[in-house]
Amino acid sequence: MKALTEKQKDILEFIEDFMEKEVMAPTVYEIADFFKIKTSTVFAHLRALQRKNQLNRSSKARSISLMKPRRKSKHMSFVLSIPLLGRINAGLPAESLEHKEGDVFIDTGLVGKRDADKAFALRIQGESMRDIGIYQDDIVIVKQIDEPKSGDIVVALVNEEVTVKTIYFHKGGRIELRPANSDFSPQFYPAAQVKIQGRVVGLQREY
Repeated sequence: MKALTEKQKDILEFIEDFMEKEVMAPTVYEIADFFKIKTSTVFAHLRALQRKNQLNRSSKARSISLMKPRRKSKHMSFVLSIPLLGRINAGLPAESLEHKEGDVFIDTGLVGKRDADKAFALRIQGESMRDIGIYQDDIVIVKQIDEPKSGDIVVALVNEEVTVKTIYFHKGGRIELRPANSDFSPQFYPAAQVKIQGRVVGLQREY
């Protein structure tokens, strides 16, 4: 097997440094931008690195994984791929899109190794949670839980529609789903009408 070229070594180092810092793999475009080369050139280098058993990748974005990392990392061994299931309304409840849009890569520490299969991601639509920093098109990382606590930011299913809000429990079995935007009013429901899909444990944003 041919040895790595200097450029291939540089690309591998960039990928590992990127994953160390961002807890996800870089895109082909990010690699091309860093090295000031064409994306076609990046694809050629990645194919060569695959042939040399240095990395794996698929056609999905951020799907690069290293076969032989240069150093141990608190993140590298704990990168988890979770499904991105579609948009979720951050205004009034809106019907959930259950189809899978793709995958999102997160640090396993967000959900715990044992609960990796209980994690999923949803893309936000709306501005009702903007005052706590959740904006339109943000991706929230969600962990399925059995019993949320007052003050948790949750994904809630209300009468077959889904929303993301801060949850509060009141006397008499009433549940409040509170927005973080003064343009929206809190919504109150009988407990029987609300099913908690999970708690928001993280957020990703594309710039």
